[in-house]
Amino acid sequence: MSTTASDPLAALGALPGVSDAVDSVRKAVDRVYGHRVMRRRSSEITAEAALRGARGSAALSGADWNLEEVRRRTDFSGDEESQVIGAALRLTAEAGQLLSIWRQSPLRVLARLHLVAAGGAAPDDTVGRPRLAGEPVDEPLIEAPLPDADEVAGRLEGLSGLILSGSAAPALVTAAVVHGELLALRPFGSHNGLVARTAERIVLIGSGLDPKAICPAEVGHAEQGRAAYIAAFEGYRSGTPDGMSAWITHCGRAVQLGVRESTAVCEALQRGAA
Repeated sequence: MSTTASDPLAALGALPGVSDAVDSVRKAVDRVYGHRVMRRRSSEITAEAALRGARGSAALSGADWNLEEVRRRTDFSGDEESQVIGAALRLTAEAGQLLSIWRQSPLRVLARLHLVAAGGAAPDDTVGRPRLAGEPVDEPLIEAPLPDADEVAGRLEGLSGLILSGSAAPALVTAAVVHGELLALRPFGSHNGLVARTAERIVLIGSGLDPKAICPAEVGHAEQGRAAYIAAFEGYRSGTPDGMSAWITHCGRAVQLGVRESTAVCEALQRGAA
């Protein structure tokens, strides 16, 4: 059996530009993990990365709040933007608890993520399960055609199978495919972007690339902007080699920008300024 047939994710790693992106990400991650502050205060870096990652993910879902406002608030039950911020914070907190389950049942984790994101804001019978035929989807950022419920079910099973069977693909490739596929499917009635970016986070942490969760890709996705995010996603949707390479390298740049953010936090802690 060919590598492409037996390990399609690994085949994506051979696309032009992808290996360079993977190498750049690994070098960036190694540098921040080698920072002297990480030896003594890694838990503080992890906590700050979680907060900043949640803020970034929420910004892409339409709630672009100042970081200090996110830090200051304790009640996120008010208007729609507040609820998006609250959902992003809950998901970031939940991600680290689901690593072992992800390796056994990715679909169970996705259901849990939607349940956590919805937080009682959606009708109970639609929470934590893929949408059924005719059910609407609220995902204002992504305007791509919506696959029908049967296609969603089939492709979710396919994605789960890829994860469970394992792959020689670099973590960046797997994380980018999980993220892109969930955006393309929008399997839930709401919060699909937040869930997709959290799933990407879970892959990056669980793969061992970012075991301490200090390289928040969500920060980088937000920093590159919504227009660039949508354009790169359209590359994923195209399924072409160039399009897939563009999406994976976009995700790699997002991780690198997340690394830059956490490096700045390390520097601030070292100076005693944070």
